[in-house]
Amino acid sequence: MFVAPDPGRMRLRNSARAVVGVVAAVALAEVCGLSLTASITGGLAALLALFTVLDGHVRAQRLTTALLPVAGFPVLALATTLHGIPLARDAAFLAVVFAGVYARRFGPRGHALGIFGFMMFFVTQFLHAVPGQLPELYAAVGLALVASGAVRFLLWPIERRTPPPAAPPGLPGTGLARPTTRQAFQATAACAFALGIGQALSDDRWYWAVGTSWWIFVNTASRGETLVRGFRRVLGTVVGIAAGLLIAVPLHGAPVPTAALVAVCVFGIFYTAAPSYSWMMFFVTVMAGLLYGLLGVLHPGLLLLRFQETAIGALGAALAVVLILPVTTHAANDAWIQRALHCVRASTAAALDRLAGDPDADPAPHAAELELLLGRVRMALAPLVHPLSPLRARKARARQVLALLDDCARDVRGLVVVAADPQASHDARLAAACWRVEAAVEALTAPHGTPGPATVAHPRPAAAEPALAHLHGLEHTLVALATPLRSDPRAPLVISA
Repeated sequence: MFVAPDPGRMRLRNSARAVVGVVAAVALAEVCGLSLTASITGGLAALLALFTVLDGHVRAQRLTTALLPVAGFPVLALATTLHGIPLARDAAFLAVVFAGVYARRFGPRGHALGIFGFMMFFVTQFLHAVPGQLPELYAAVGLALVASGAVRFLLWPIERRTPPPAAPPGLPGTGLARPTTRQAFQATAACAFALGIGQALSDDRWYWAVGTSWWIFVNTASRGETLVRGFRRVLGTVVGIAAGLLIAVPLHGAPVPTAALVAVCVFGIFYTAAPSYSWMMFFVTVMAGLLYGLLGVLHPGLLLLRFQETAIGALGAALAVVLILPVTTHAANDAWIQRALHCVRASTAAALDRLAGDPDADPAPHAAELELLLGRVRMALAPLVHPLSPLRARKARARQVLALLDDCARDVRGLVVVAADPQASHDARLAAACWRVEAAVEALTAPHGTPGPATVAHPRPAAAEPALAHLHGLEHTLVALATPLRSDPRAPLVISA
């Protein structure tokens, strides 16, 4: 896990910056004389601001960070006011869940504001905050956003040098056909189930079940993705509880070592979030145990209760995605793969125009978008390639699709390099090869049952012709994709020579 690829050491730098930002937020709250409850709230606010604000441009990130209180402060007021009124509190919490998930339709900003609002309600349950503490909670959150924003945008502005790639827009649709709308209903139903069963198990710690259901739905788009994410969350929680018994319990809330280990956990959360959800949950669970130690309520039985509530939340998410407006794994897979294939066609067309002398044509943005789309395809196909998946034929197909799409991306990157060379030449063979690539994409993206244009891969050109070599490579790869994409997914995969 800690040797996973980290191009440009972005994960390392982002994780180190997160530690600095969270430490600065907590230190500022302590210097201002705020309570431990407020300091923890401020630390969480800083972590969320650094973790969830993922707009594609620095200016947009600043605006989203500035808008976080707009989502968080009313929720804090609502949650603390209703703290002693269980039925009203529960109804309000579920309303926040629905609104937070529904907001994802508005892109990265809606995603960040939705998560921040939910977590402000969650933290009041975690800390048992009451209305009298609201002023210092506001102060802690405000100070935390100032501190984390100063670290992110002034002290350590990573994004100025290497802007983060913008996430590809979600799958299209209107009404209940929109995946984010369906997910809002699913998440609300899952959290309602988790809330009811969680409260039957514990009147004090039921919110862990709700939090589990909520976070399982973050960054998922299909039934299969959600089920796999639930499994990984439970796995990471179990291992984290075991570590908590060995690390957090013996400390008995000692401030200095606890604070140092919380900083390590913050680093681990950020460093492992992209490559491994299970490892991220391991660090989240250990950090939660350490915070309970600081609050003086940690004991082995509490960690066991944490596991039980997590299992309830994961079960609620599983039932919701299976029974309520399900988005099938196959439908999500097909949609993301088709978008990636259309991006391949756009990249090759732009490269051809550039080679033909059009200075405004640039395949590089299409190539960057293709990399993002392939990341989304990998997420969509993750349930099928999971080691525990019993669907062997579909697993083989998914693996072949991923390998062939990676080959496409490699040839597209090569075309971008060739097109950027002012000495590169253009001839009629390039136009013919590009046309064949477009025909191959059209054949693959035609609706099932509709015959696309027949495509036959031409012999590969000599290595001395790099542009032609990459176009023919794309052509061969796209023709090969027809086998896993257009044949019966339940039949054994036969790869022709």
